[in-house]
Amino acid sequence: MARRYHHNVYVVELSKDVLYEARFKKANPDYVSGKPCVYVGMTGLSPDQRFDKHKAGIQSNKYVFEHGLRLLPALYEMYNPMPYGGACDMEVELAIGLREAGYGVWQA
Repeated sequence: MARRYHHNVYVVELSKDVLYEARFKKANPDYVSGKPCVYVGMTGLSPDQRFDKHKAGIQSNKYVFEHGLRLLPALYEMYNPMPYGGACDMEVELAIGLREAGYGVWQA
C-alpha cells in the first residue's frame, strides 16, 4: 500500500513592520522595497492548522507570531502534499527563490 504524503510547505505574509527587526533586515540585504515580506516553513499539519498554531504562540516563530498576516497559498499550493524529505528540501528552495525575487524572507 502506498504511503500517503502529508507534509506541506507554506508561506506566511508578514507585515512590513518586520523590516524594523534587525535580524530580519540583516538576513535580507537584497530586499526590494515594495515586495512582500514572508516566512517560509514546512509542516506535517495543514498550512491552515500550522498558521493558527503560530498565531496562538504554540511552537511559533517570533516573526509569524508578531507580524504574520495571512497564508499566501498561490506561492506553495502546487507543491503540496509531499514526503518529509521533499518538504525539507522544498522549504529551502522556496525561500531561496523568493529571496532571489526580491522578497524579504525568513526561513528557520
